[in-house]
Amino acid sequence: MNVLRLLIFSIIFGCIYAAVHQVTLKKIESFRHRLVRTGKWAEYKKKKEAIKASRALFKPDIKPRKLETHKKIEKADFHDFEDHPFHKAAHPKRLHTKPKFHASVSQNVNDYEDVEYVGNITIGTPPQTFQVIMDTGSANLWIPDLTCGMNGSCDKVCYTNQALCTVLCLESCCQYNDTTTNQRCGGKHYFDSTKSSTYQKNGQTFDVQYGTGEAEGFLGVDTVRLGDTGTNQLVIPTTTFGQAVELDDFFEQDTDIDGIIGLAFQSLAVDNVVPPLINAINQHLLDQPLFMVALYEKGNLDNVAGGVFTYGGLDTTNCGPVIAYYKLSNALYFQYEFDYVQIGPGSGITWESCIDDYNQYGEPNCPWTAISDTGTSFIGGPQSSTDNIAAEVGAEWDDEDEVYYIPCDSKAQDILIFFDDKKSYTIKAKELIVDAGNGKCYWAFFPMGEGDGYNPNWIFGDPFIRSYCHVFDLGQQRVGLAQSLVNN
Repeated sequence: MNVLRLLIFSIIFGCIYAAVHQVTLKKIESFRHRLVRTGKWAEYKKKKEAIKASRALFKPDIKPRKLETHKKIEKADFHDFEDHPFHKAAHPKRLHTKPKFHASVSQNVNDYEDVEYVGNITIGTPPQTFQVIMDTGSANLWIPDLTCGMNGSCDKVCYTNQALCTVLCLESCCQYNDTTTNQRCGGKHYFDSTKSSTYQKNGQTFDVQYGTGEAEGFLGVDTVRLGDTGTNQLVIPTTTFGQAVELDDFFEQDTDIDGIIGLAFQSLAVDNVVPPLINAINQHLLDQPLFMVALYEKGNLDNVAGGVFTYGGLDTTNCGPVIAYYKLSNALYFQYEFDYVQIGPGSGITWESCIDDYNQYGEPNCPWTAISDTGTSFIGGPQSSTDNIAAEVGAEWDDEDEVYYIPCDSKAQDILIFFDDKKSYTIKAKELIVDAGNGKCYWAFFPMGEGDGYNPNWIFGDPFIRSYCHVFDLGQQRVGLAQSLVNN
């Protein structure tokens, strides 16, 4: 009888403390889309390149070891690729379009200029709310600190007490003028540790570098909750997170984004900080050590419900049964192997495969690897492949805007992705022809540099994730695909 009571108690206790939680995403206009639409992209691009050049001049370019990198993935320049003849007749015909030269533009896994989906989290007690990128391609959480953008020599009292600031602090430290305050770190939501009863100091600094810029500050520990206040939040006590005091230009300009929450593995995290979701799994807060993502297709609508993250279980409302699981080839990212990309269904079609994608040593980049990344709005691949696919569907590369444009009334065919289990997954053309405004449309592909085992050859971003719900299984290190029930 005592054993039975203990078993019942254990089941009840487990149900209370391990659960499934859902977080609703919001769809926003991407930073790049907004700047291209308003004619400001070229100006931003020049400023970004100038900042990169100044850093290269004053900071030594020391490449960290792959497993200890502070960055996500840095891609090689596009001009590393050459066109090679096709030589395997057992497959459908290969495209022979000569790739265009894209200067030295490069797209990183961690380029957030195209992000279209964000979610809310809260930190501290009582909770302070932040709108963040829910990113499966990184592993750190950071948000702006109250001191973000202030003079580094200023004492914290200068930011919290106006009366004392005018007496004790330099005039430059007293930021109570509304115009000045709104300019600090883009006028984002700031975390005030003095208002949280559960906050703990960490004592370490952090510096996270992304393709779009850098965030610097110090680490703190507090209760993090995934989801909006008043919803069934996933509450994660004693979570280490970054409190940014300096942000690069992109993060300051993109006012829709307060910070980033990385959902990948701890081995990818800067300073080996335990990511929030790994922390939740370690504390047995979830029914299963996985999460599922469903993204909604909303066209150009802004500030509307954009999808759902389900933590600890499967989403049977927005997603069908799991079709198949694919083992990760690299447990830094959610990276897996696949076979080839095909344009259109049936026979006599054209395709792109790793056997025609050569590395710098003249060897085929086989097998191809890809990551599914919620922080990327398009599909990325080797330049030769994306150029060939674009040429086949009638899209053209624009050097100024750094995108492929396609006629909005194009009758482009669907894209199929084949895996080694012979299963194929279709991305409909309507997911790939994106309204850019002003009568223009994007073709939702972008060119990348080569993969090398650690770096993926392809990035399957939002068009693929909208077409197929994704199970990101941290426990069994695999990705599952299920048909979306809301976009088909």
